[in-house]
Amino acid sequence: MLVAGLLLKLFVSPAVVVLADALFPELNYASLYQSIGVGLVFAIAGHVLELFLLRPGTLWLSTAVDFIAAFLIVNLSAFVLPGARIAPIGAGFAAILLGVAEYLQHLWLIRSGRAEKA
Repeated sequence: MLVAGLLLKLFVSPAVVVLADALFPELNYASLYQSIGVGLVFAIAGHVLELFLLRPGTLWLSTAVDFIAAFLIVNLSAFVLPGARIAPIGAGFAAILLGVAEYLQHLWLIRSGRAEKA
């Protein structure tokens, strides 16, 4: 199935959220564990979205849905995690980085034949 996609996401998504936390002052998690946790939550949510949406011909749709999910997860994490300070623009910057990573992963999954056909 898309196990390769899940394994890749479990490493890439937390790394991207940590990078966004380090790069953008509008995105500030209180600890490294918080940003890693948000990345893991997004990785699992992104994998579930892939199972339902990712097929040959749905590259941009899948990427757009992942971008929206990333924005919502990062933005809403400010209300759940104590000490996290996240402006909507910071969540947007993180979502852009996650969207680029998702696009590249989706492209790889489709081209390698790992994305199932409908």
